[in-house]
Formats: sequence, C-alpha cells, structure tokens
Amino acid sequence: MNLFCIGLSHHTANVATREQFVGSATAESIVREAGCTEALLLTTCNRVEVYAVSHKRISTDEIARCLMRKIDTDPHDYARPFYRYEADKCVQHLFRVASALDSMVVGESEILGQAKKAYESARKSGAAGPCLHRLFQRAFRVAKQVRTHTEIARGAVSAGSVAVDLAQRIFGKLGDCKVLVLGAGETSERTARALVSRGARDLRVSNRSMDRACELAQAVGGRTAPFEEWPTQCREIDILITSTASETPLLTRDKLAPMLRERLDRPLFIIDIAVPRDVDPSVNELEGVYLYDIDSIRSVAEQSLALRRQQVAAAEAIIAEHVTDFANSISQGLHHAARATEHPSLGENSLQASEL
Repeated sequence: MNLFCIGLSHHTANVATREQFVGSATAESIVREAGCTEALLLTTCNRVEVYAVSHKRISTDEIARCLMRKIDTDPHDYARPFYRYEADKCVQHLFRVASALDSMVVGESEILGQAKKAYESARKSGAAGPCLHRLFQRAFRVAKQVRTHTEIARGAVSAGSVAVDLAQRIFGKLGDCKVLVLGAGETSERTARALVSRGARDLRVSNRSMDRACELAQAVGGRTAPFEEWPTQCREIDILITSTASETPLLTRDKLAPMLRERLDRPLFIIDIAVPRDVDPSVNELEGVYLYDIDSIRSVAEQSLALRRQQVAAAEAIIAEHVTDFANSISQGLHHAARATEHPSLGENSLQASEL
C-alpha cells in the first residue's frame, strides 16, 4: 500500500498557477484516471491537494494531468510547484493542514471545515476507502486537540477578514464606504461579518442563488443586489469583495472601463479572494482601480502570525505524537492482516484491526 499526497499551495505556487488546477477533477475521476485505489481532493483558495492510496507508484505528472484544466499543456511544465509526501510525511502534512499550521493565516478556522467537506464528498462517491477514512478521522481529532490545548487560534483571522483589514488600511473608517460582496458562500459570509464588525453600514450581497443572497444579507443587516445586475453596482460602490465558484473571470477590463467614467474620480478597491480568480488581472491597469488577489493579502496575514508563533511549537509536538501513534496503528493492522492470512481462523477477529 502506498499512501501519498501530491499538491501545490500558496507556499509553492502563485494564484495564476494554482487556478490552472481547480475545477476540472473530482476524487472519483482521479481514482479512475490515475489508477488509485482511494483518493480525496482538497481544494481551497490556497491549495489543491490529492491524498491517495495505490498499489503502485503514481507519478506527480499523472496527478497533475488529472487536475489540469487545459489538457493541451504539458504537466511537466508544472512539476516544480508540486510537492509530494509519502507514508509518515503524508500523515504529518495532513495533520498540519487540518490544524491550520500550513495555512496562509496560521490558526485560521476555515481549513478544518473544508477538509471535512472534502472527506465527506470523497466518502459519498466511494473514492475514499478504509485507509483515507482512518487517516482523516485521525486528522480531525488532531486538529481539535491542537485548538483545545494550544492558543494557535488566538487572534486568528480568515482570508476574508484579512481582506477587510486591507480595506480599512486604505479607506480608514469603513462606515462611509459602499461595499458589494459578490458570492454568498462560507468565505463571503465571514468577509461580510468582518465588514460589519469594522463599521460597514452600506453592505450589498449578490449571488447566483437569490435565496442564499437574501439569507446572508439578512444575517448581516445588508441588502441584496440581483446577480445579473451586479456589474452596474461598480458605478457607485467603493469596495468590491468577490469570492464565487466561477471558472472564468466575471469582471474584465472591457466590462469595467465604461462604468469607471461615471465614478467622478472615486477609486474602486477590489479584493478577489476566489480561485480561479473572478476578476481579470488586466483590470488593475485601469486608472483609479486597486485590485488585490488572494496572494496580495499574504503580507497582511503574515503580520498576524507573530501573535501565534510561540504556539506553533506546542501544536507541532501534538502532531508528532499522533503521527507516531498512527504509524504504529497501521503497522499493527498489517501484522494482524498477515496473521489472518497464515491462520484463516483468526480472520474474523483480525478484520477490524487490518482494515486500513
């Protein structure tokens, strides 16, 4: 059995590279196309990772080919940003990811929920089997223990609230700013709540699902804007924060340019937290537009790390202990499986221990 993780993250690849590997693959397609026996795909705005089990070694290029959005591109061109962890190193990496030690914002709370959703999706599709089940259940336990027994989450913020910090630095008080949040998912909700906590009063929410937009707007004391009309909001808003699941840019230079002429020299501040990006990078070339993507807010996030750096060592110690314990449990399971093969009468009692 080969347990491994192949991926790329904000540590190894910029957003332009990461977005080339988002949206085209599923855990079941990786099992089918790469020849894995089990697979799980974890995709966030900062990482794309495949956790898998196989009987044979599967190359990084094979996984990259499964993930790639443009099939005419040589996956070898992207070999450098991809990292690979196997066996215990894979276990350690997942435990660090689930515990938010590998996040752009160390200690943030979103990654654990994203990992749980990825696991549930792979489990329901049948792509995640007994080995990944045990691995991810242990990872969730580790993450809970790290949060309970350290202060790693003290002062922690999400990518959305970091974006709000950046907006506040530029505009000062947000009470007089007109803000449009495009998208009504978990990241958008966190961003909207951060905006309200910083004093934003004119908050608008637009989303493909009007019901979800209304639900979020009501929760944060804002109002909705029809999704088909959201671009016209750019004539009057001061801040646009966007995080949708669109596979192509929703705002381009050609679409925005005519509306800027009606803004009377007022700057437009755009924070694009989506991956793939919702806003074409060329928009930043327009006069009076200040565009920041998920990579641009990294420096703000790194400053918050100083508050929690002393807690990282304690979290790493907890993770190391669980990695050793998990490896021992796997070894014991394999030993019981071997004994069951040699002595069939032990099979019934050994089944549970040998399941990976």
